[in-house]
Amino acid sequence: MRAHEAGALHGDLGSRGPAWLRTPDDVNHLVPQLWPRNVARDADGTLAVGGLTARALAEEFGTPAYVLDEGDLRSRCRDFRAAFPDQDVYYAGKAFLCRAVVRVIAEEGLHLDVCTGGELRTALAAGMPAERIGFHGNNKSVAELTRAVDAGVGRIIVDSFHEIDRLTGIARERGVRPKVLVRVTVGVEAHTHEFIATAHEDQKFGFSLAGGAAAQAAFRILDEDVLELRGLHSHIGSQIFDASGFEVSARRVLALQAQIRDARGVELPELDLGGGFGIAYTTQDDPATPQDLSKRLNKIVDSECAALSLAVPHLSVEPGRAIVGPAVFTLYEVGTVKDVDGIRTYVSVDGGMSDNIRTALYDASYSATIASRSSDASPILARVVGKHCESGDIVVKDEFLPADVQPGDLLAVPGTGAYCRSMASNYNHVPRPPVVAVRDGKARVIVRRETEDDLLALDVG
Repeated sequence: MRAHEAGALHGDLGSRGPAWLRTPDDVNHLVPQLWPRNVARDADGTLAVGGLTARALAEEFGTPAYVLDEGDLRSRCRDFRAAFPDQDVYYAGKAFLCRAVVRVIAEEGLHLDVCTGGELRTALAAGMPAERIGFHGNNKSVAELTRAVDAGVGRIIVDSFHEIDRLTGIARERGVRPKVLVRVTVGVEAHTHEFIATAHEDQKFGFSLAGGAAAQAAFRILDEDVLELRGLHSHIGSQIFDASGFEVSARRVLALQAQIRDARGVELPELDLGGGFGIAYTTQDDPATPQDLSKRLNKIVDSECAALSLAVPHLSVEPGRAIVGPAVFTLYEVGTVKDVDGIRTYVSVDGGMSDNIRTALYDASYSATIASRSSDASPILARVVGKHCESGDIVVKDEFLPADVQPGDLLAVPGTGAYCRSMASNYNHVPRPPVVAVRDGKARVIVRRETEDDLLALDVG
């Protein structure tokens, strides 16, 4: 048994064995696939990242804190660029966005997806070239669309007939020809949580393929000849490990490409197959590599285009979680430890659902380890919980931690780069943690910690 298997229990203790079958080495060991690439334990067992220990980071920046391994982030960008060398990789900014991350994305040669005016402003403020930005969203306002057009955003992914009308009006008024993709709802079961599956028919995104709305949207854009229709877009969900869903989606979208060609004599030059590629939160997760994803996606696109006598379109993908998710861990301090009638031990930390809502929202699973030391104590089954006034305030549902876990220990939870800071809240008036980037023995704050004064500054009384 290796460390952090408990983080993947999903209530099934029998398949993993009881705690007494585990050893202290198990709870001290770091499983590489769960952690940023530059994380290790130093000689005294303290977790270290990029040459700095968790203790040093906690002393300088406090807890809780999101700790970003910048070297890891850059290496994952390069992995996707290498896997899709002649195609476009759009980083999905909704996973986590700030100016420092935008600059990394730009420097590493990636494009960027945004889905609100705030994300667009952040991207432009950080210097991302507008032509390398894609603009998503199911309810873009006239103001947001106008800003995107005026900035020269490279492509706008249209999501409704109302949006086509709005954008057409703006384009006529401005005398420009924005490039657009039509988002297609392909009806693929993505084998993910209901709230993050985005390609089944009964949901808010895109134009239905089965009902004919997607074809109608493409025909309207082509017939009005105001917007430049570059291609089709499909996104089937998030945290997906089964690539067969992408293959079915590609077949269906390419069949629509052929339908448009046959009806209007136009071969659309681009195809975006979205993102949603899964990462390892526990040892039960087995994510595909960027190279594997590229091989499978390109193979199906090439074969389907050959079967349909279509020219192979320029392909793009949209990884967000797969790039930033594994590059971050959250560092907490333990406040209380409570044994509940021998059922399990509750380990309370100084953050919780305000800095990671995914466990409560999606029933997500995470792993954890003591970060400030190693331990010779036997493992115990623990649940890591937060400080909020909510029984569902759970950070890690099940994890084996050393029996001597105590107040003052630092605890690290890996895989928190995606959708943790970006979905963070001020529940119970708790200020949001900072994001601290570490690289080559140096650390800097890239998003500062909120303060109670920040909260009161918005409260105009």
